[in-house]
Amino acid sequence: MLTLKNIVTYYGNICALKGVSLDVKQGEIVTIIGGNGAGKTTTLKTICGLVPATSGEIFFLDKDITNKPTSDIVESGIVMVPEGRRVFPRMSVLENLQLGAYLNKNRPEIKNDLEKVFDMFPILKDRIKQIAGTLSGGEQQMLAIGRALMARPKLLLLDEPSMGLAPKIVTNIFNIISEINRTGTTILLVEQNARMALSIANKGFVIETGNIVLEDTAKNLLRNEEVKKAYLGE
Repeated sequence: MLTLKNIVTYYGNICALKGVSLDVKQGEIVTIIGGNGAGKTTTLKTICGLVPATSGEIFFLDKDITNKPTSDIVESGIVMVPEGRRVFPRMSVLENLQLGAYLNKNRPEIKNDLEKVFDMFPILKDRIKQIAGTLSGGEQQMLAIGRALMARPKLLLLDEPSMGLAPKIVTNIFNIISEINRTGTTILLVEQNARMALSIANKGFVIETGNIVLEDTAKNLLRNEEVKKAYLGE
């Protein structure tokens, strides 16, 4: 479904990705784990066209999307939930969700998609008129994911969905991510909580200083001694 081939990405003079290659098959949850500054977020931003790739190729559904405009990439079916949630703080919950559907002109579909989001996140229905900036961190994360789902993604990119959330809320968010995947959405997950990410993923990639250093099934990575020491606190 998604293939990266030898992606090199620079921030100014700094090489952030040094030939990253990975693949995501339809229906999978794939996670990228690694430390701060390893290149996790840059990988997602390069896929989305937010940061240009200096070299390499990105294919989505057999089409070359390397350095295409972000709007075209979203229209093709890739939607990202950014790190830090990035809801529109002065707009209501409903307005945030409606913005997610800006490409869809079919009103009955939008209404149906809203109901699906509210079924998944009942708290958002209770807060429908509330200003997004006044929501709790967990509620904002739910809103950010709900807004992305309104765009009907074929591939959902999640950047650090557990960041800054209480453990109980993190468990809830990861249960929801699994549920989204079960309903047919493929997921590429970037996450510092490696144990949680690997517990729901099919496959994982370990990235260090812009290089993919390890690729395996999530189950094998959870058992890998190097991964345990570096990322699982064992």
